[in-house]
Amino acid sequence: MCSGRVDLAFLIRALAHGADGVIIGGCWLGECHYVTEGNYDALANMHLGKKMLEHIGLKPERLRIEWISASEGTRFAEIMTDFSNEIRDLGPLGEIEGLDADALKAGLESVGKMVPQLKILAREKLQVQVKSEEAYTKLFENEKTIQLLDDFLADPASVAEDLPAYYIDPELCVGCQICLNKCPIQGIDGGKKTIHVIDQDVCTHCGTCFHACPPRIGAVRRITNEPIPPPIPEEERAIVKKKKPAKQP
Repeated sequence: MCSGRVDLAFLIRALAHGADGVIIGGCWLGECHYVTEGNYDALANMHLGKKMLEHIGLKPERLRIEWISASEGTRFAEIMTDFSNEIRDLGPLGEIEGLDADALKAGLESVGKMVPQLKILAREKLQVQVKSEEAYTKLFENEKTIQLLDDFLADPASVAEDLPAYYIDPELCVGCQICLNKCPIQGIDGGKKTIHVIDQDVCTHCGTCFHACPPRIGAVRRITNEPIPPPIPEEERAIVKKKKPAKQP
């Protein structure tokens, strides 16, 4: 599996289920097997993951990424031994950090819920022009980036206005429920033969609905720098299938 498929949510979930540390092994940068450069996505996720751990009081060293090719068995063994020793020295998750079980659970749940919106924030605000390990290091050590992430982790709503909003066009919605079922926070109201409406008060701007809506329908609009249209009134949301005109004899 490409290292780029290791979602931020997987890192948090592993720690929440008892792991004391997580290491990702990816292809060497510039040698992606899938020509997608997914290892750069993994690198960005590792930077974001470390920032999330710091926010809840955990040692960022509990997350690590290394570049290893399939032929480097000896290097793989050395890296895994070194990481295992490092985690053993740190001890059980939360112990050296002074977090009890309840605080640890609450912290991981808190940042876990932020993942969808953090991913869209990274996609919109944290990109490099030319991909390289040095470029990503400079990006995440930049004062503006640090402040942006600090503000987001302290209050995700504080940066929501800088993210695109999403709106379901009532003229195009067919009530297929695809976006409704895909929404990670259940923030879409609707049903079969009913025009769907996004609850803008709970929307995290993750864009899942936009990508889930079938291209042939294209009912979900991405809105930037303009007001979000008001939701359609409840009494006007029923979808009435238009009858085909009768064939002429």
